[in-house]
Amino acid sequence: MSEERTVRDVACPFCGCCCDDLEVTVANDRIVRVRNACALGRSKFESALEGRVPNPRRNFGNAVEVRFSEAVELSAKILSEARYPLLWGWSCTTSEAQRVGVELAEEVGGVIDSTTSTCHGPGILAVHDVGESSCTLGEVRHRADLVVYWGCNPVHAHPRHMQRYTVLSEGRFRKRRKDRRMVVVDVRRTATARMADEFIQIEPNGDYEALTAIRMCIRGEELEQENVAGVPSGRFEELADEMMSCEFGAMFFGLGLTMSEGKSRNVDAALSLVRELNERTKFVIIPMRGHFNVTGANEVLAWQTGYPFAVDFSQGYPRYNPGETTAVDIAKRGDCDAALVVASDPISNFPIGAARHLASIPLVAIDPHETATTKVANVVFPSAIVGIEAGGTVYRMDGVPIELKKVIEPPKGSFRDEEILSAILKAVRALRRR
Repeated sequence: MSEERTVRDVACPFCGCCCDDLEVTVANDRIVRVRNACALGRSKFESALEGRVPNPRRNFGNAVEVRFSEAVELSAKILSEARYPLLWGWSCTTSEAQRVGVELAEEVGGVIDSTTSTCHGPGILAVHDVGESSCTLGEVRHRADLVVYWGCNPVHAHPRHMQRYTVLSEGRFRKRRKDRRMVVVDVRRTATARMADEFIQIEPNGDYEALTAIRMCIRGEELEQENVAGVPSGRFEELADEMMSCEFGAMFFGLGLTMSEGKSRNVDAALSLVRELNERTKFVIIPMRGHFNVTGANEVLAWQTGYPFAVDFSQGYPRYNPGETTAVDIAKRGDCDAALVVASDPISNFPIGAARHLASIPLVAIDPHETATTKVANVVFPSAIVGIEAGGTVYRMDGVPIELKKVIEPPKGSFRDEEILSAILKAVRALRRR
């Protein structure tokens, strides 16, 4: 038996909070204890070795284990021969791997898209239209005296968000819970709403109307209706007064805003509200991003191509047209004739028509664990788990880069995503030179 060792200041590879204060105890190259993590993060560390893809394999009627080099050659052939390949996923891998993915998409003339297009894509479209008043989570922790959660439930989705960054954190200028006020706006009374100082329950799909009502109150306009989005108008007047009178306010919004009726227009209204509040006080807005490096996928694609997601290289240069070049739309139309999936499971999560099309075309999957996608893929690569068996750079939900640590060795035959993608890219270029 080897002695236990503890790795400190480990960043969590689960959600967009990327909490970087974890302590992971390892013995015999197995994780035996995780401190400071939430239940979701701890589960990811403790179950790392369960359900793993054992070795590279190909599956053209029957699954056969193959050497890594053969899997690389098969993948390169699939992508090189495709007319319009789709490269999907990217939100649960490192920014270094994402950079290679952009090169590969350009080389094969395909589309590269991340899970952004199925979650916070409307929010990014709204930022294109309106702009964004933002800051780091650290600044919220130290300064915010008013926190508004709109259309999100961090108690369940981001369990340590309040503890580390908002109302339950100890900041430099806001040290206690009583120094802050918390408002939740949602369509149902969630666990987060039960902790709030004030909860405003609006009607489903009433976000745009509610945000517009608050904007009218801030501009001094009268609300003629007695109720807006199922809420008495007076409550929006009170909330507007509270927002204008705070010293530093922060609004966090989730999929309840981006994926309800109105989509990007809802976020347009929220961004415009914050912009108008900044004429009277200091206010910021930050999306509650889900996957631990979905923000990094947007950052890397924007560096490399000028666009944050759904980038099409089929014309030899990057094009961007969400609704046309987004993965679900491409798969539903049956446009793509091959796919590479990295750290994602679209067969389980896409609409049934899109999933069926992906299952019917040549498919390459890179994933540490067996999923519905690896079960139907023609080529499967076992990969090291990012943030546990492989290090790298990720971006927190506020755009701050965080370095992930390697705490244990990956199983034999598993490689880092960046290594696998670099090998496929090299093989594709070799095929094209022939």
